[in-house]
Amino acid sequence: MTNLRVESLEAVDPVERMTRTNASTGRIYFWQGGSLWIGRGRGRTEWHEHHAHQLVVAPEGAFRFRTQAQGRWESFEGALVPSHCAHQFEVDGLAIAHLFVEPESRAGRSLTDRFGAAAVSPLPTLASRASARTLFQIFESTPGRERLVDAAADAVAQLCGATTEPDKALDPRLARALAYIRANIRSPIALGEVAAAVALSESRFRHLFVAQTGSSFRAYLLWLRINLAIEAVMAGASWTQAAHEAGFADSAHLTRTHKRVFGIEPSAIRPQTPGGLVS
Repeated sequence: MTNLRVESLEAVDPVERMTRTNASTGRIYFWQGGSLWIGRGRGRTEWHEHHAHQLVVAPEGAFRFRTQAQGRWESFEGALVPSHCAHQFEVDGLAIAHLFVEPESRAGRSLTDRFGAAAVSPLPTLASRASARTLFQIFESTPGRERLVDAAADAVAQLCGATTEPDKALDPRLARALAYIRANIRSPIALGEVAAAVALSESRFRHLFVAQTGSSFRAYLLWLRINLAIEAVMAGASWTQAAHEAGFADSAHLTRTHKRVFGIEPSAIRPQTPGGLVS
């Protein structure tokens, strides 16, 4: 059973829309091929799109998406945003969890097969509520990273019948390329360099990369680097330090990329320890 409501943008007072601020508190946990963002969100993002599929669940209440500039806002209790789908997101102070799953992973392929790649889709209400409550129960009991990552993997599998295990069907040349990229992501990487590492011409590698990931090489590098920077901040680094560590030219480059990928300034995210303390 799913629950979806449609709301007109005009139903929200223009002054209220202009004065809403983005302020999110929570934590972010990473694994190869995905991440969990969990905490409390408030505000409206700007238009953005990202490489990963995004599953959004909340223990209670509803949040909103729209995918057209003059379109209507749709209200969801659980939703999937496909890879590279431009959208805005709005939430009013809810506890909320975002599960990002890279589309070239086994779980990502399963999500594409089940939900398509064109529009935001509702998730089954009962399953999304149950997954969100389990995630927050674990988060608020101050567990270690491993327990939350395991719970996130279970949530993906429960919601979508997908697994976060490595995809053995992935072209082995691309699998080697992705491993090479991850191992060298802190340094400048050229497409030709990676193509040579897997014994392909640049044109053949470019075609294979887009066909298997659904993303350009440059967009994928930015996705990995922005996540590396966020992971550094969650570990205690400043955004300036994180920009340097992740291979960005400077903190301004990191800020622009973060806004283009997630629709908010990096400063809108306030790290929170499990159990509820904001750092």
